[in-house]
Amino acid sequence: MDTLHALIFDFDGVIANTEPLHFAGLRQTLAEIGIDLTEAEYYAEYLGYDDRGCFIAALTASQRPIDPATITQLMKRKAVAYLESVKHHRVIFPGIPEFIREAAGTYPLAIASGALRHEIEYILEEAGLRKEFLHITSAEDVTQGKPDPQPFLHALKALQNIRQADLKAASCLVIEDSLPGIRSAKAAGMKVLAVTNTHSVQDLHEAHAITHSLKDTSLADLRARLWFTT
Repeated sequence: MDTLHALIFDFDGVIANTEPLHFAGLRQTLAEIGIDLTEAEYYAEYLGYDDRGCFIAALTASQRPIDPATITQLMKRKAVAYLESVKHHRVIFPGIPEFIREAAGTYPLAIASGALRHEIEYILEEAGLRKEFLHITSAEDVTQGKPDPQPFLHALKALQNIRQADLKAASCLVIEDSLPGIRSAKAAGMKVLAVTNTHSVQDLHEAHAITHSLKDTSLADLRARLWFTT
């Protein structure tokens, strides 16, 4: 019988409160080429996508031509602006270090994120949390970002290889904060806990469970609820 055997975290909006910084970097970069992006538009239409997906969506909405060289340059400029902002902000959500360390004592942990690897590594190292994660799947590791299931399937494969075990998708709990992320995890065959850090309960209703804060979340209770075990 399946039960909880591993946790896979989204990063932005779940572990780190970086969405405002991503928005600022994206808005600044788009403004340089004459495209205006509002905060409402970002949170309604762009949240959950990786940088490549965000720029493609913005260029498409503005009826601008899309070519790989342009996208690459925009991503580089946004990454510089974002990383500079991170260096001046404390971004880990309250209660997250304790939740992660407790979870890592029982389960293998991984990250599946649309962020760039060096961004994730930098923030985790600064918070003293990098060692708790056996694997990180970042934007560089996949060809299709969320809502495609590829990021979570990539992380699952890595955990299987690391643990040399037949870990099943149905035994993984994904922690997400966006609808594309929820759909990605469900398409991968995993259970999803949504955190209302950036969206409302109504927006996240497709998740198997919803919490307002990981600080107040019990993995034992979730295991019992979602896998019907005690």
